Amino acid sequence: MGKVIKLAIFAGIAIAVGGTVFLNVGGLAGAVLFSFGLITVIHYKLKLYTGTAGFVTKESWGQLGIILLANIIGCLVSALIVRTGAPQLIEAADAIVAKRLAAGPLRCGLMGIGCGLIMTTAVQFGRKQQWLPLLFGVPVFILCGFTHCIADAFYYCMASLSLLLGNAGMILLTYVLVVIGNLAGCNLYRLFVDKEDL
Repeated sequence: MGKVIKLAIFAGIAIAVGGTVFLNVGGLAGAVLFSFGLITVIHYKLKLYTGTAGFVTKESWGQLGIILLANIIGCLVSALIVRTGAPQLIEAADAIVAKRLAAGPLRCGLMGIGCGLIMTTAVQFGRKQQWLPLLFGVPVFILCGFTHCIADAFYYCMASLSLLLGNAGMILLTYVLVVIGNLAGCNLYRLFVDKEDL
């Protein structure tokens, strides 16, 4: 279990790197460059919630919550460093959090389904050493406005404390629904594709 936790914390850090470049650059370029985070996850075989949720078995369900928590820890540590080194990015994070709050928990949760589907598909390709879908998958989910619970964990950790404290309940509910939406989307393929066809 210790190895899983270490790999999951590192996965959170990798996604935080992608989140940092997106906060810096934004737009299409930032969305494309965010892909480096997922490529890092696949290359090192890290434990990312959205990279694992679509492949869970009865035996590995218990690990999923631990992976999520460790991913968040990786995001938190990264955010503490980035907030100190590049405090100007807090404003960009606030804008993303404000969009989540404006959309509301239900809409954010539903948009998490699309992200989960894309992430599992991209990881399927990545496990076969086919990297191009990773470069498409991340920009697609970002530009669609789909929500990713680990990227969002980083953005929440980067946001101003006044924004977080003033909306703590709504942020928590929104986050939980995005986690559930991602889980549903990650496993959507199971309804349509036979395991032996993968």
